[in-house]
Amino acid sequence: MAAPAQPKKIVAPTVSQINAEFVTQLACKYWAPHIKKKSPFDIKVIEDIYEKEIVKSSQYLENYLWMNYSPEVSSKAYLMSICCMVNEKFRENVPAWETFKKKPDHFPFFFKCILKAALAETDGEFSLHEQTVLLLFLDHCFNSLEVDLIRSQVQQLISLPMWMGLQPARLELELKKTPKLRKFWNLIKKNDEKMDPEAREQSFQERRFLSQLIQKFISVLKSVPLSEPVTMDKVHYCERFIELMIDLEALLPTRRWFNTILDDSHLLVHCYLSNLVHREEDGHLFSQLLDMLKFYTGFEINDQTGNALTENEMTTIHYDRITSLQRAAFAHFPELYDFALSNVAEVDTRESLVKFFGPLSSNTLHQVASYLCLLPILPKNEDTTFDKEFLLELLVSRHERRISQIQQLNQMPLYPTEKIIWDENIVPTEYYSGEGCLALPKLNLQFLTLHDYLLRNFNLFRLESTYEIRQDIEDSVSRMKPWLSEYGGVVFGGWARMAQPIVAFTVVEVAKPNIGENWPTRVRADVTINLNVRDHIKDEWEGLRKHDVCFLVTVRPTKPYGTKFDRRRPFIEQIGLVYVRGCEIQGMLDDKGRVIEDGPEPRPNLRGESRTFRVFLDPNQYQQDMTNTIQNGAEDVYETFNIIMRRKPKENNFKAVLETIRNLMNTDCVVPDWLHDIILGYGDPSSAHYSKMPNQIATLDFNDTFLSIEHLKTSFPGHNVKVTVDDPALQIPPFRITFPVRSGKGKKRKDVDGEDEDTEEAKTLIVEPHVIPNRGPYPYNQPKRNTIQFTHTQIEAIRAGMQPGLTMVVGPPGTGKTDVAVQIISNIYHNFPEQRTLIVTHSNQALNQLFEKIMALDIDERHLLRLGHGEEELETEKDFSRYGRVNYVLARRIELLEEVKRLQKSLGVPGDASYTCETAGYFFLYQVMSRWEEYISKVKNKGRTYEEDMEIAEGCFRHIKKIFTQLEEFRASELLRSGLDRSKYLLVKEAKIIAMTCTHAALKRHDLVKLGFKYDNILMEEAAQILEIETFIPLLLQNPQDGFSRLKRWIMIGDHHQLPPVIKNMAFQKYSNMEQSLFTRFVRVGVPTVDLDAQGRARASLCNLYNWRYKNLGNLPHVQLLPEFSTANAGLLYDFQLINVEDFQGVGESEPNPYFYQNLGEAEYVVALFMYMCLLGYPADKISILTTYNGQKHLIRDIINRRCGSNPLIGRPNKVTTVDRFQGQQNDYILLSLVRTRAVGHLRDVRRLVVAMSRARLGLYIFARVSLFQNCFELTPAFSQLTARPLHLHIIPTEPFPTSRKNGERPSHEVQIIKNMPQMANFVYNMYMHLIQTTHHYHQTLLQLPPAMVEEGEEVQSQETELETEEEANPAQADLSSLTDATSSQESSASQTESTPNQTGASSSPEAIPTTSDITATVAGPVTVPAEANASQAVTPAPEETK
Repeated sequence: MAAPAQPKKIVAPTVSQINAEFVTQLACKYWAPHIKKKSPFDIKVIEDIYEKEIVKSSQYLENYLWMNYSPEVSSKAYLMSICCMVNEKFRENVPAWETFKKKPDHFPFFFKCILKAALAETDGEFSLHEQTVLLLFLDHCFNSLEVDLIRSQVQQLISLPMWMGLQPARLELELKKTPKLRKFWNLIKKNDEKMDPEAREQSFQERRFLSQLIQKFISVLKSVPLSEPVTMDKVHYCERFIELMIDLEALLPTRRWFNTILDDSHLLVHCYLSNLVHREEDGHLFSQLLDMLKFYTGFEINDQTGNALTENEMTTIHYDRITSLQRAAFAHFPELYDFALSNVAEVDTRESLVKFFGPLSSNTLHQVASYLCLLPILPKNEDTTFDKEFLLELLVSRHERRISQIQQLNQMPLYPTEKIIWDENIVPTEYYSGEGCLALPKLNLQFLTLHDYLLRNFNLFRLESTYEIRQDIEDSVSRMKPWLSEYGGVVFGGWARMAQPIVAFTVVEVAKPNIGENWPTRVRADVTINLNVRDHIKDEWEGLRKHDVCFLVTVRPTKPYGTKFDRRRPFIEQIGLVYVRGCEIQGMLDDKGRVIEDGPEPRPNLRGESRTFRVFLDPNQYQQDMTNTIQNGAEDVYETFNIIMRRKPKENNFKAVLETIRNLMNTDCVVPDWLHDIILGYGDPSSAHYSKMPNQIATLDFNDTFLSIEHLKTSFPGHNVKVTVDDPALQIPPFRITFPVRSGKGKKRKDVDGEDEDTEEAKTLIVEPHVIPNRGPYPYNQPKRNTIQFTHTQIEAIRAGMQPGLTMVVGPPGTGKTDVAVQIISNIYHNFPEQRTLIVTHSNQALNQLFEKIMALDIDERHLLRLGHGEEELETEKDFSRYGRVNYVLARRIELLEEVKRLQKSLGVPGDASYTCETAGYFFLYQVMSRWEEYISKVKNKGRTYEEDMEIAEGCFRHIKKIFTQLEEFRASELLRSGLDRSKYLLVKEAKIIAMTCTHAALKRHDLVKLGFKYDNILMEEAAQILEIETFIPLLLQNPQDGFSRLKRWIMIGDHHQLPPVIKNMAFQKYSNMEQSLFTRFVRVGVPTVDLDAQGRARASLCNLYNWRYKNLGNLPHVQLLPEFSTANAGLLYDFQLINVEDFQGVGESEPNPYFYQNLGEAEYVVALFMYMCLLGYPADKISILTTYNGQKHLIRDIINRRCGSNPLIGRPNKVTTVDRFQGQQNDYILLSLVRTRAVGHLRDVRRLVVAMSRARLGLYIFARVSLFQNCFELTPAFSQLTARPLHLHIIPTEPFPTSRKNGERPSHEVQIIKNMPQMANFVYNMYMHLIQTTHHYHQTLLQLPPAMVEEGEEVQSQETELETEEEANPAQADLSSLTDATSSQESSASQTESTPNQTGASSSPEAIPTTSDITATVAGPVTVPAEANASQAVTPAPEETK
């Protein structure tokens, strides 16, 4: 299908392509950085570009627009161009304010022009569409308060003086509530009087800006008709305006004074009564945004103090409002006496308020509102200008009883239904462009309260899961092909592995509600299906475990039998999907109808193919559905289901995580006091740093961190190191260091005299070497030691991690993050043996790497525990899972009791002391201890060797004592009989270092808290790759002690300059900023970090491609010294090179499916270079091929399969994958394809660039369209280095691998320059043929032996012997010779292929240079598909995220 569509894209250039060409020409003339002679600034260029609506040009903002901006040249086109460029940068998620920070002088003037333009009349100079662009720009400004330049301008709009916009009576009322504010208000007035008239006028304009903007919006909103056509510009303007209001309300700094202004403008009442809300289609998104705004205007928070309001305080506020209305009614409106004298509960519902106030006249309603300071006083004998509907809604909506936020949350179903799953405003399609706004919460820097923080994350997590559920339902249900049968029922024409038709469905239990709730405590149902499927699929269905989530679907197809399903058309109408409900498996039923429990005993074998599952339904959803059925006469959803769908277990944990978040919101979230404000984004960001913590520890034992005293001294540059012993022989590790501890708060006034002494003292470290007591006579008693020479920044990270507080370590690629983490864990373990440490990582792989390194240090393995399902991948025979540790304890107990038996025998004590841990304990107390005490008392001081001998004796005793200490600890496993109890005991009491992934923590929080799990420290690896909420949950895996959290340390190690957490849906990723990890947010807020600054992974030259992104990232000495880093890459002139790839056969990038980008020229070139390197002798597993798009990944894999995959002379690369998937991994040589030729695409995200550049250790070769990427501003630092080298591939074909040439030396062999892909393909083909012929010839000479000399069997043997000898002399040749059999058949096929015309006729002319497709015949064997044919075929995407 894709083949005919392909040429269409190439036939004629599109308007955007022509425009792009026009902009490229302008760029080359005026602002491209690589052009030396640029033309002078011309304002007309800006006008032209703006008129043609092609503002989105690379480097245009940085190198032309803002660089030349000044008040003199400011114009409408100029302002709009800058705003469009900034909005575009935010849309693409790249830093937008850097340019303005570099040249901030004219920003205040520019910002004032924007404010003026935003208030201009819509029929004037600025159209409504342009003003929508301005609103979006302002929204970005309000969301960038961490940028000083922006904050200084925005603050004037949202500070206390903005209350000038309130009506006088309301202002008076607000100032009365808070007497402190009156003082400030009087001060503001005084300052205003001192200003000159022009400045005063200017500041009044700024203060009233938001009030005037609201009034302007209301006038636009009122111009929307109810049913006549409306321009979408008006609708978009209204949507963007509400989005701006939500963002102002959802941040405390902007909300503090603005909330009162918003309330005074009655914006919500105007909106709810507007025509736009009642327009079904156009107003749908507007209504959803409005509900979000209503939620935030009434948020449970004190605007002035920022404290969360309790339920009691909210009730008090509600009662105060009603009673003040009752007082006003009693005093001034006799017709409202009944209302005034009623109790509050009777009159605070919407119905009763309408009953009392509905009959009143408009003027009376206005007077009531003016008594409450909601409206200006109505002059006598004048009628009100407001509608009665507006006045009534104003009073009712303000005084009706509201359901509390936590109640709303508890009544919310956790499973998505069909209404949410296919709502584009809430769950947009995969290909969200970022143009429109959405009804989604955003994750920015700050949150109102912990409840707000959890709620936003809850909603986003729920919707992100919903998006994945939608994909699964669409896939499974469409595979089942539901059609309308002749008799009106449903017939399934297909089948799906993950879905089955339901035979019978019955609700079997609806339990009574709890007191105070109106939904049942539990709803259970039985689902019967017929498993007439293959055995392995049947096993999967029967293997559904407790708590697995399934979905019940109702389809009523309207299409007759045999109708084809079209994936491009809407899913619901084609399939006829009506309902979707979630359920949770309790278990499968046996023959007697009982649930088969999961357990050690085998499951019963059930006869037949009918299986029934007992499932839990969502009680909230059930209650809502039943209410709808009873009240509105709707059909019973639960009698209609005809499909049950399951999901992959790994992707199916969303319900457990949502339940965890909901439970957190229902409990008192006790976050440690020192963390609370930082998590919400307020206060001093460095307040949790160890230097400001009140419980800082002065003396720390660094154990085996330092290798020598010199290492210690170099680790603390700028400090004086005082060692307590003078003898150099005694100055050996381990060391205890006493640091000068300053009080957390610091002095307000600095003492001038004592300053020098203070700094001198503050820089003195007292170092005390100490000897680890002898642990016993056996070699295994000796402690394992660290061997890594840590750098001074790594030591600072280790020191910070050992101190209480929050430690953030930024670890660029190759800087030893894991080694630092492991050393921190080891040091905490030895310094605070009673404390327990929790390790959390993003992936099982990272957890296993950590564990392997922990085992190499001096940590007793009985204290290690690994939770979750990844422990089977650990590269060790030891099992650290819960049951693995139980088995270890039981086995160790037997070993130790054997030791006790030996000891008992050697002491000649009768009896059976080694029967149990208890008897061993008594034996130790009465037999061993008594003998030891007697020995100590008898030994007297006997000369110099006494102490040494005594130390040996004590070491032996420590060894014996440790046996009995361990047995005492293991005694519990004798008392607890079941494996489960033993494993729980280990988790809660025995283990000191517990490791799990963040997902496991979220899933199992409920169980851990119930067990009484406790811990004191958390260390998080890969913290920048963990979702915000999954980072937060591990802080709360324990119950507070006396209302306080016992958490003492939180260490986060990550790198926010690499890729963030994976969010599959672009809308949540970009619009809601869900990809922002907590680590990244803390860095943005300004939390102090320790930046590791020495890498040991890559050559220094390769490190330069990405080290500009980090603070002072240098290289470890071995990067210069080791031979592998100083030797050149054989056969290649450069260690890194950017190779320009032009269109191949007139095609650059292609897009067989939406967003599935491929580039055949680059794919063929990459594979050709890979083959060339393998032919030179490079090991294939040392080369990885990366690309930035899934489409290209599949194309490259396809080409490798056809060219060289099955050829043992070449083989396959270590990996062919995307840059995103390869994060956290590395290889010696990386070949990278950037794919795009029309637009830069998502490589504009500098984090992706950093990952791409930092995967290679020794060689990086990038294939790209240079003209496109060198113009991209964000990529300039890397691409300026890449383009400094030649853009054609330089190879040295006669230099075999490995080479002795030093990196950077001129080669002695001839250098060949490859101009394009066909030339490289031709070259590799010839090289391969030459190698085969040489090998063939070599083999022939070996076989030419006198035939009469040997018997046939011996002849073969002698050949093999000779071959072996040759192999030793020349391994590369030997490799080739072993391939003769494989390649001789290929030679004959090659000659056949050469004489056959090409299938597509593309290379049939004799002059044509053979491309890689010509090689295919040789390299891939006789059955081949030419690359040209391959180009037009869409490689089917794998069912994973397509970028």
